[in-house]
Amino acid sequence: MPPTDEVESQRRALLGLCYRMLGTVADAEDAVQETYVRWLRLSDAERVAIRNPAAWLTRVAGRVCLDMLGSARARRERYVGEWLPEPVPQDSPLAASVPLDPIEQVTLDDSVSMALLVLLESLTPAERVAFVLHDVFGVPFAEIAETVGRSPDAVRQLASQARRRVREHRAGAASREQHDAVARAFAAATATGELDALVAVLDPGVVLRSDGGGRVSAALRPVRGADRVGRFLLGLPRLVPDAVLVAIETPDGLGFLATIDDEPSALVTLQVRGGRVTDVYIMRNPDKLTQWS
Repeated sequence: MPPTDEVESQRRALLGLCYRMLGTVADAEDAVQETYVRWLRLSDAERVAIRNPAAWLTRVAGRVCLDMLGSARARRERYVGEWLPEPVPQDSPLAASVPLDPIEQVTLDDSVSMALLVLLESLTPAERVAFVLHDVFGVPFAEIAETVGRSPDAVRQLASQARRRVREHRAGAASREQHDAVARAFAAATATGELDALVAVLDPGVVLRSDGGGRVSAALRPVRGADRVGRFLLGLPRLVPDAVLVAIETPDGLGFLATIDDEPSALVTLQVRGGRVTDVYIMRNPDKLTQWS
C-alpha cells in the first residue's frame, strides 16, 4: 500500500489543479477533499493495485471537477451580480505549476491570472479539464481520456480547441513591462480625479466587471465604454473614503489592493492591449479576498 505521506504530499498540487478548473479556492478545497474521500473508500487491495497514486489522484480530481463544473453554471446563474474567479497572490502555492516542455506547452506564466481564468469560464467543462490537465500539468491525453470518458483523439481535440482560444486571448496582450507602465498611468490618472486624464488611458471599448457576491456593493452588470468606466472609477473614493489603495504584484501584473483597517476591501486588476486598459476587474466579495489578508 502506498505510504500515507506519499498520498498526502499530493494535496498542494491537487489544490492548484482544481483551482484552475473551478475558479475558487473553496470549490478547489471541496474537490480535493472529495478526491481523498474516494481514495479512503478503496479497499487495501485496491490501493495496493494502484501503481501511481499521484496519477490516480489527479485523474479522480479531474473527474470531480468535471462534475462540479456541470452544476456550477446553474449556481452562477443565481449569483447576485457578476461572478468572477477568485484572485490569488502571485506567490501563492496555488500559482505553482508543473514545468513542461516549452515546445509542447502554451506559455502559461499567467495560468492563474484573472484574465485567463475569465477566459476559461467560457470553455465547456470538458475543454477546460482537458486543457488544464494537459497544458498546465502535463497529464498525457490517454489518462485524461479516462477522466472525461472520451477517446484520446477526442481529448486531444478538446485541448486543441481550448489552446486556440487561449492563444487568441494572448495575441496582442501587453508584455508585463507594458502592462505595468499602463497600470501606473492608470493609477496616476485616477488619483488626479480628472475624467479626461483617466479616459486617455482607457480603451474606448473598455469593460469593467465587479464582483460583490451580494455581500457588498458592486456593479451588478458590466460597465462599458471609457466615459462610463472612468466616471464609475472616479466615484469609488466617495463611496469608500476610508480605503487605502496600494500597488501590488498580481498574476496579471501590477494591480491595486484596497484595504480598510488593514483588511482587504477590494482588488483591482487590469488587462492591457495596445497601450490602453481594455478590461478592469474589481473583486469585492469578502469570500474571495481571503488569500490577500
